[in-house]
Amino acid sequence: MPTPSKALPALLAAAVLGGCGSQAEPAAAPPAPVSAAELANVTLKVGDQKGGVKSLLTAAGLLDDLPYRIEFSTFTSGPPLLEAASAGAIDIGRVGNTPPIFAAAADAKISVVAAAQAPVVDDALLVPQDSPLRDITELRGKTIGVAKGSSAHGQVLYNLRAAGLSTKDVKLSYLQPADAFAAFNQKAIDAWAVWDPYTSQAQQESDARVLTDGVGKTNGYVFQVAGRDALADPGKNSVLREYVTRVARAQKWADTHRPEWAAAWAAETGLKPEVTGAATARGVELPVALDDQVLGSQQELADAFTDEKLLPGAIDFAAFADQRYSDDLRTVREK
Repeated sequence: MPTPSKALPALLAAAVLGGCGSQAEPAAAPPAPVSAAELANVTLKVGDQKGGVKSLLTAAGLLDDLPYRIEFSTFTSGPPLLEAASAGAIDIGRVGNTPPIFAAAADAKISVVAAAQAPVVDDALLVPQDSPLRDITELRGKTIGVAKGSSAHGQVLYNLRAAGLSTKDVKLSYLQPADAFAAFNQKAIDAWAVWDPYTSQAQQESDARVLTDGVGKTNGYVFQVAGRDALADPGKNSVLREYVTRVARAQKWADTHRPEWAAAWAAETGLKPEVTGAATARGVELPVALDDQVLGSQQELADAFTDEKLLPGAIDFAAFADQRYSDDLRTVREK
């Protein structure tokens, strides 16, 4: 797996020193479409996570007829993936609701181009089965493992706030999922905030108990986020349009083929079928419009991070959204 770079923390530090909120540069007009012949010469660089888009497209049989080439790179979580997108190392990747907020705060060169919604029951705050903790209010002074800037980070924030606490009332140990899983098993942390398939894996293999989940608190949104350099390139822009609609088709396929998706997910990742079966039983991601409701919900989350002083200043989330593919995605959703 690629090693997360130090680009995003450095950019965040610069933003702190600047002492102001982040605003995206004005979006340029989308380039004109390219011909099918030109499309065949384009290689799309896609950032992925464990059991992510590559697994889904493979299961749905949607990697068999590509009119272009794809190169996948695997990342541990959303923040390092978006660092790569901003730097031009990848063209697009799927992340949860929080990474684009932290990337926007760092003035990353990215734009959200498509949205989906996942079941929030898998956004869980886990504790060991024998933990004395029974209520989230009992986390005061305790250590929570979480990947910084990940969707789980947002889940922690919202769950704490719902219980009348803040991130200042707990100790956040910033760990990527593999390290957090090890720390959880060794009881080096009191709780672990994470998402599927890690939630199901911890429940199946470590007898983890859900202290609370994201139901009624988190929005469950996931996004396809593209680098601005890719969006400005005629060939990449045309490929991205086709790619995001292909992913939306695969998401709809998974909803009506959950056993097949679970089996393919296990085969692709090496996870136990029981783990992927439990994850898909909770639900799957389904495409939604990148509309005012989504952008407004994301703005509320961004504002909450700003209020907690976990971001250097206010951001305008809508300024980091690009709706150029909305009509194409609407056609897929309405079929």
